[in-house]
Amino acid sequence: MLTLEYAQLQDKEDSLKRFREEFYIKPNSIYMDGNSLGLLSKRAERTLLESLNDWKEHGIDGWTNGKHPWFFLSEKLGEMIAPLVGAAANEVIVTGSTTVNLHQLVATFYKPEGTRTKILADELTFPSDIYALQSQLRIHGFDPDTHLIRVKSRDGRFIEEEDIIEAMTDEIALIILPTVLYRSGQILDMKRLTAEANRRGILIGFDGCHSIGAIPHSFSEWGVDFAYWCNYKHLNGGPGSVGGLYVNSKHFGTAPGLAGWFGSKKEKQFDMEHYLTPADSAGAYQIGTPHVLSLSPLLGALEIFAEAGIENIRAKSLNINQYLMDLINQDLHDFGFTIGNPIDDIRRGGHVSLEHKEAARICKALKENGVIPDFRAPNIIRLAPVALYTSYTEVWEVVQILKKIMTEKQYEKFKNEREVVA
Repeated sequence: MLTLEYAQLQDKEDSLKRFREEFYIKPNSIYMDGNSLGLLSKRAERTLLESLNDWKEHGIDGWTNGKHPWFFLSEKLGEMIAPLVGAAANEVIVTGSTTVNLHQLVATFYKPEGTRTKILADELTFPSDIYALQSQLRIHGFDPDTHLIRVKSRDGRFIEEEDIIEAMTDEIALIILPTVLYRSGQILDMKRLTAEANRRGILIGFDGCHSIGAIPHSFSEWGVDFAYWCNYKHLNGGPGSVGGLYVNSKHFGTAPGLAGWFGSKKEKQFDMEHYLTPADSAGAYQIGTPHVLSLSPLLGALEIFAEAGIENIRAKSLNINQYLMDLINQDLHDFGFTIGNPIDDIRRGGHVSLEHKEAARICKALKENGVIPDFRAPNIIRLAPVALYTSYTEVWEVVQILKKIMTEKQYEKFKNEREVVA
């Protein structure tokens, strides 16, 4: 089973294989970093050029005319993303960035009162989220050292749901958690955690950066209060792509904590009044003018997801990542590697987390051999076979290249430290 022939057969039978031709894949290179930045698709390129042409042909009238009128672009993209997060179209808007959207949502929904003054997070979450939460606490006059509660990991890799639930005390006003832990790729049980938070009267929101486009979600069904994410990883929206946010419709009418004119009702926005009439949708939580040329590639990128289907994407992702793990166990067991992601499908996101004490050096050697991995300090090589454009044959080749690097000790000529951008 763990042979090149098996990989080739899997590629032949892959129901998603036609989408590989949609992407620009560099010759003699194997891209395994789609969980950090997805590749450019031809459709994303097309829709970006169409918006550029709208600007060229229509000037200011591009806001309401042309192929993709800019005034409604964020709402249109929200409607396209909604099925991927399990939400109604009006509960999703494409706007801001991950951290800006987190600031907006915390400013809106963090309302300390009585004994409920603390924010609950976890110690393995992405640092930018922690910076934002610390900042919001300071704005409210609280000390982050005492009011930002971070659930401890038992092993440095995973966070146990039981530990999160135990920390949901009557001092907690708001919970912010990742859908998928960025290092280990662990999926948190969002349904369970949301139910437990709701039962205690605590609002809960999720950072979906490492899950959107890789796994299905049911935010509305689960009763999640809000969520936010980037669109440049699994959704292939391009570097600096505009982010997204979800707000459960039960919260519509809650005034945005950070108000801006693009949160207005569309028909009122250009009345230029000095009081805000917020949109009666997730659009209320926009702040400023949309970044049209960073939104436009998503139009084409999301067409592919609508055709491929998130359930089909997830099925291949699980299968191809399992194949990668099986190959690692078979061919690399003598070289000191440890698989640091969950093994069970239900807990595993869209990448394999490979741990090694020489991880930074090994990543540099992989790049020299035409493989693009991702390094995360202190010792993690993240490898992400992406369902839409990674082949099983490439996965087989990556493991053989890793074996050669370790056998020949190619990594020893590099320093075991990260580059400026890891």
